[in-house]
Amino acid sequence: MYDGRTNPGRNDECWCGSGKKYKKCHLAFDERLQSMYEQGFELPDRASLKSAADIEGIKRSATINIGVLDYVAERIGPGTTTEEVDRWVHDYTVEHGGIPADLNYEGYPKSVCTSINDVVCHGIPSEDDVLREGDIVNVDCSTILDGYYSDSSRMFRIGEVSPERARLVDETKKAMEAGLAAIEPWGLLGDVGAAVNAYAKAQGFSVVREFGGHGIGFDFHEDPFVSHVSEPGTGMVLVPGLVFTIEPMVNAGEAPIDMSDPNGWTVRTADGSDTAQWEVQVAITEDGHELLSW
Repeated sequence: MYDGRTNPGRNDECWCGSGKKYKKCHLAFDERLQSMYEQGFELPDRASLKSAADIEGIKRSATINIGVLDYVAERIGPGTTTEEVDRWVHDYTVEHGGIPADLNYEGYPKSVCTSINDVVCHGIPSEDDVLREGDIVNVDCSTILDGYYSDSSRMFRIGEVSPERARLVDETKKAMEAGLAAIEPWGLLGDVGAAVNAYAKAQGFSVVREFGGHGIGFDFHEDPFVSHVSEPGTGMVLVPGLVFTIEPMVNAGEAPIDMSDPNGWTVRTADGSDTAQWEVQVAITEDGHELLSW
């Protein structure tokens, strides 16, 4: 096969772990993959595809991740420090049996990313960052449970925000939803990013190129990289069992970013304009997709 794995015999147990005979499980699926590979399509390694049991494991992890963001939503407001948000996320995750995936990931010092106003991503929580009336903030957290990873983020408006900031937050969510709507099983990943970019540009916004979504489930970051400025008709085939995030970072101003912060993590818009992000985790199914974390 294209991925170097040897297929079982027709009457042997399928490689996916279903317990079914190969001919009644993934034989036709694998033949379709091999045919597409021979036509030049980019395909995921079958080892990265998630079984029904894997999806259920990811959903259990996502129950914690969703619960964390719900917990934050009930409490965040003017006067909250981002250090408080970090404590909420850490304590809730641990108390529910999970592990904050962000904590100590490649040296990252906190359990969550809190990105305020012009911070594109990877804002590090601090007692010095006090949320004020009119701010917008992205809270991005990830959870490990029984070896399965979930990941999602939401935007929060702090008190009354300006119409411009409110519109940026709302339209960024719609851009993410445009990406979801572009998903077609056995279609192409590039169509997802193209839909995100087209929607954001139509609203007068720009989309960050350097960061995007990613495969996830068995590990924090897996293939594929999910660009939100991709060309239609390009990219990896959306094979059922593929799990990844859609998480556009949309700027009110221009797309270039500033990565010069001495902490080595925090990314800002180069022109100082506001930015927003929403992230969901999605699984490709035979007839569409399933949201796993939001």
